[in-house]
This record gives sequence, structure tokens and C-alpha cells, in this order.
Amino acid sequence: MHDEEKKESKWATAVSIAGRIAGMGLAVAAAVLMATASQCTVYAAYGARPRTVTYSDFPPFVYLVGAASIAAFLEAIAIFLVVWKKGKDKTAKVLMPLLGVAVPALLYSATGAAFAAVSDMSYCSANGRRVSVCAGSAAAGGIGGSNFCSQVHISVYLLLAAAVAVSVAEVVRGLGGSASGGDSDSDSSSSSESGGCDHGCHHKH
Repeated sequence: MHDEEKKESKWATAVSIAGRIAGMGLAVAAAVLMATASQCTVYAAYGARPRTVTYSDFPPFVYLVGAASIAAFLEAIAIFLVVWKKGKDKTAKVLMPLLGVAVPALLYSATGAAFAAVSDMSYCSANGRRVSVCAGSAAAGGIGGSNFCSQVHISVYLLLAAAVAVSVAEVVRGLGGSASGGDSDSDSSSSSESGGCDHGCHHKH
């Protein structure tokens, strides 16, 4: 039974590390893709002047880049603590629960804000009319805005995937930790019992 529990714990640790690495990579990809969704000119069909649109024109997208970058950095710290410190260091025991809460919170909040902004990507033109970034370029046959919108959508979905991967990794880590914790408790109890028996035998002699 102990061998099976140890195997399950190692399997859970491996899956958790893989999930964290995937989450970190997806978060970096989302941040880079969003940050490069810029310098795209939108040509509106109803007389508005062409305008260069960047991700920085939308605060939720700026937050996405910042949150994804910070989350990726925190995940790198978590991976270091799990792989090199084995999660048993005092620092690891303090930081891992904090990282397990902070990283998903950053990713999910940024994803939610970005999804809300994606539904209405527009700006106010000089003549006072709202110009849709995606519809404006599509109406004029341009490709700038469509590329911008595509990158934004892909970036948001990548960040959502990163949030899910990190959440799964955290759940698996918790399950693996509980299994290993139960194993260590049983080992300690059995060793204490055997120690008492040995002490009694030595006392008799």
C-alpha cells in the first residue's frame, strides 16, 4: 500500500509540474500575442479617418499583459520550489499556498476583463461616431483590424487555457500532497509503535 501511495504521489507531482509549465508557457504566449497586437490601421467605411489601434487603447488588454507576465513569473517561482526544493523547504511551505491562490486569481480576473472588452472593441471618431475595430476594417476590406481582432481573441483564449492548466496543477498538487501526508503519518505511527516494542524487549534483557 505504501509503495502504491508513493507512486501516486510521484505521478501527481509530475502532472502538477507539467500543468504549471504549460500554464506558464500559455501565459507568456498570451502576453506576447496581445502586446504585438498593435500598429494596425482600421479603415471605416463611413468617412472616419484611418486610425492606428493598439492593445494599449483598451485598459483590460493592458491589464491582461501585466497580469499574464506577473503570473508567468510567479509560476516560474512555484516550479523552482517544487522541482528543486521538493516543496519541503520552509519557504516553499509558506509560498506555495500563496502562489496557488495568487496565480489563478490574476489569470481568471484578466481573462474575465478581456472577455468583457472583446465584446465591444470600438473607439470614438473625430465626428463623434463609434467606430468598431473589427467591423470597420471588414467593411472596408482591410486586413489590419481583422488581424488585430484575431490576435486579441487568440490571446484571451490562451490566457483562459493557462488559468485552467494552473488550476488543474494546483488541484493535483493538493491531492498528491494529501496522499503523501497520509503516508508519512502512517509511517510515523508505525515507527513509534515498533519503537515501543523494541524498548520493551531491550528492557526485558
